[in-house]
Amino acid sequence: MKQYDYLLVGSGLFAGVFAYFAGKQGKKCLVLEKRDHLGGNIYCEETEGIHVHKYGAHIFHTSSREVWDFVNSLAEFNRYTNSPVANYKGEMYNMPFNMNTFSRMWGISTPEEAKKIIQEQRKVIKGEPKNLEEQAISLVGTHIYQKLVKGYTEKQWGRECKDLPAFIIKRLPVRYTYDNNYFNDLYQGIPMGGYNVIIDKLFAGCEVRLGTDYLENKKEYDALAEKVVYTGTIDSYFGYRFGRLQYRSLRFETEVLDTDNFQGNAVINYTDRETPYTRIIEHKHFEFGTQEKTVITKEYPAEWTEGMEPYYPVNDEKNQELYKRYEALAAEEKNVIFGGRLAEYRYYDMDKVIESAFACVKKEFHGINIAADHR
Repeated sequence: MKQYDYLLVGSGLFAGVFAYFAGKQGKKCLVLEKRDHLGGNIYCEETEGIHVHKYGAHIFHTSSREVWDFVNSLAEFNRYTNSPVANYKGEMYNMPFNMNTFSRMWGISTPEEAKKIIQEQRKVIKGEPKNLEEQAISLVGTHIYQKLVKGYTEKQWGRECKDLPAFIIKRLPVRYTYDNNYFNDLYQGIPMGGYNVIIDKLFAGCEVRLGTDYLENKKEYDALAEKVVYTGTIDSYFGYRFGRLQYRSLRFETEVLDTDNFQGNAVINYTDRETPYTRIIEHKHFEFGTQEKTVITKEYPAEWTEGMEPYYPVNDEKNQELYKRYEALAAEEKNVIFGGRLAEYRYYDMDKVIESAFACVKKEFHGINIAADHR
């Protein structure tokens, strides 16, 4: 008999949801986490009474009632609505692109006027778009592209839009209404008290070892449990047998300011190429904070290198082919479940991670009733 039923490698949302339902089934779990805290990228630090999103803004949104009921069983959510603002060289524009954006840009007031301008500007692209620049212009026209898409995207990816494939921007939301709500989902909000409230409940009852690298002593750790739930990078699990998958990373600069309100909004994007960061997050606005001080984080995109946190998979053809080879190896691994953003080499919104974990739980624990088990 092994000491544990499941060895969970990583402690983000996928592992947390799995651990929660495994515990409901009476299973014993050991969690190994390389960082000095649980929660992966949704972890929050408290500074000046403000819950700081340590790894970038995380706004929960979903159209799944099953997911929404689940997270609300773990924490009470506020009514925060994501309405970012774009700063282009001091000019302020509402996001997503809507009638407030168009009115500010062109001095117009009706949807018909906005549609006419955008449709006229789209005509400069003839035939199938050959790169991201042409794709974006074909969707939103030249003015919006130049001011609100080009610089931000080039900073995010570290290369010119003309050198990026068109498929990266499959769509750009354009609304001909005065609606600044970024998401179309039925539900959205921020957990009151921060995401740690949820993380603590998901891993309650687990044994946790922080600052622990599973891959450094893989055989030793594997011997402890019947099964492994692996949420780290899939290429590192296999010792980079076919080469390394590529990522984009982020660097954060966080500071406390002696003012109660720095920018008047939780998220402001800086869309010109000259400003080195892509956005500034003012964390108190996620929870309508009234503290005397404020905490801001500047977010800088970075080329990923070994030792940095991998945030965004580079989903081009070359990397997808490489991932498929690792995915085939993963399918042959006995008693190992691969799940989550890094193990599946895909960008996941939080609700989609939870949905993926639900599917895994239902497969692993036949007949489990997700709704009944979190009441």
